[in-house]
Amino acid sequence: MPGFTAGHSRIAGLEIYLPPARLDTAAVERRIAESSPGFRVPRGLIARVTGIRSRSVMADSEQASDLAVNAAAKVLAGCGLQAPDVDLLIFASASQDMVEPATGHMAAAKLGLGCPVMDVKNACNSFLNGLEVADSLITAGRYSRVLVVTGESPSRAVRWTVPDFATFASSFPGYTMSDAGAAVLLERAEAGEAEAAAHTSEGILATAFTAQSRHWSVGTLAAGGSAYPRDPEASYFTMDGEKLKDAFLDLGCGILHSTLAGLNLEWSDFAVVCVHQVSAPYRDIFAERAGVPKELLVPTVEDFGNLASASLPLQLKLAVDAGRCGPGDLVALVGLAGGVSLGMVVVRL
Repeated sequence: MPGFTAGHSRIAGLEIYLPPARLDTAAVERRIAESSPGFRVPRGLIARVTGIRSRSVMADSEQASDLAVNAAAKVLAGCGLQAPDVDLLIFASASQDMVEPATGHMAAAKLGLGCPVMDVKNACNSFLNGLEVADSLITAGRYSRVLVVTGESPSRAVRWTVPDFATFASSFPGYTMSDAGAAVLLERAEAGEAEAAAHTSEGILATAFTAQSRHWSVGTLAAGGSAYPRDPEASYFTMDGEKLKDAFLDLGCGILHSTLAGLNLEWSDFAVVCVHQVSAPYRDIFAERAGVPKELLVPTVEDFGNLASASLPLQLKLAVDAGRCGPGDLVALVGLAGGVSLGMVVVRL
């Protein structure tokens, strides 16, 4: 059975870092054409299929840990905290600086932290799973204050030299991706017994995840592990879009509905519902299948691209800044990821 846990931590701080350099979709098509003699992307195809207009691109001098650190430093400053105030850092990202050691060490060193660290990796659900781990550890009494960070650097794995349409199609995910950093500070949430029973206190109310791992091979970035330790061809994103769609259909939406039922909630009880966005059309299709009212969504993929695990914290940050949600409001973070997995975190701000 899929896991369902009730948490006892609250979001004390949330920040995003977007590299200033931007790359619009027309420029992506031009770069492919310039790098691929004899092959040209049909003009406007990427925009028509994905709805993406622009994306962020990190500087050559930046690493995944730098993106996370930029966001984390803003969180600590905003909360008035110093390095000794953090009990644990979790680097939760599909990206990493290197295979060994954990990228959490690089991020902690740059922030001047002296606490334990760990990495959590689950494709685009990495950050969501990082929140689950942090919430569980806080609930268990192991830590009181946990910094969950992500630094997504997918621009380093884009194939620009394309010999034919088949290669272009399998490499297509890379042309949707965007670089970003995000950080959330979780703290122990103290609530009275009556509040907790009624789920009226602030904090993480539930986390729930499910997976169909037999579909792991439909989308990969294979380089760097034991299977392809040094193969340059394995250093690019590859994906079968149709098989990935079928894999997500196989997951269904049961975990979302059972989580809501367990909390005695409906989608209409939420101020916003943040859904991971790989493209504008698929976001809308998924929301319709899951029964999420369109007005509760926070569209981001059009102007920011697919930010992997940073997608959900970006949506929440934009919604908060726009006044769409605030203290006392319910928000849902719904994640979809290669592998494949589906999960949800329900939070009262």
